[in-house]
Amino acid sequence: IRLALDGTDLIACAETGTGKTAAFVVPTLQRLPADGTAAAASAEPAAPPKSRVLVLAPTRELAVQIEDEIHGLAYHTNISSAAVYGGVEMGMQERALKAGVDIIVATPGRLMDHMRQQNADLSGIELLVLDEADRMMDMGFWPDVRRIIATLPSSTSGRQTLLFSATMPDEVVHDALEITRNAKYVQVGQRSAPAKSITHRVESVAASQKVE
Repeated sequence: IRLALDGTDLIACAETGTGKTAAFVVPTLQRLPADGTAAAASAEPAAPPKSRVLVLAPTRELAVQIEDEIHGLAYHTNISSAAVYGGVEMGMQERALKAGVDIIVATPGRLMDHMRQQNADLSGIELLVLDEADRMMDMGFWPDVRRIIATLPSSTSGRQTLLFSATMPDEVVHDALEITRNAKYVQVGQRSAPAKSITHRVESVAASQKVE
């Protein structure tokens, strides 16, 4: 949290269930002004609002979970957020994106759909968070992630990138270093081990018994 608050790019590896979501949501909310938008604090005519934070997650379930955490922690502020994921109609998501919610939590594929339809203005993004980067790579989303990052303000302009992963194989480290700038590395627990709280079991069954 301290590194994230300092504006440092961060690559963090920790087992599932250790609090990675809070580790980026808390400093994210701290960085946004209490009123949610800088324009609201100014006497100048307000420019159309732009989203300032983008969180990318591999699955719809994780995107909903993250957005729920943001909503809970930001409940007594005017900070706005929206979850953008596939499997549902795009209308409500389109309206949230065009309204310039402060925080977008999205799966890469559905965000790309909105970008093709010019629903998403990402030119004001100051903070990019990649959650479960190892799963995004395993599920084949990395090319979309790269395309999305190419449309964001560059890291040299001050954009901060935080990358979180439950495991950190070499290919994740390699790609993480390419999209971050002078990133600090934080590791809690083992680098590529399953969480100790999870039990793995294999059941071998005949094809005719799989449904049962």
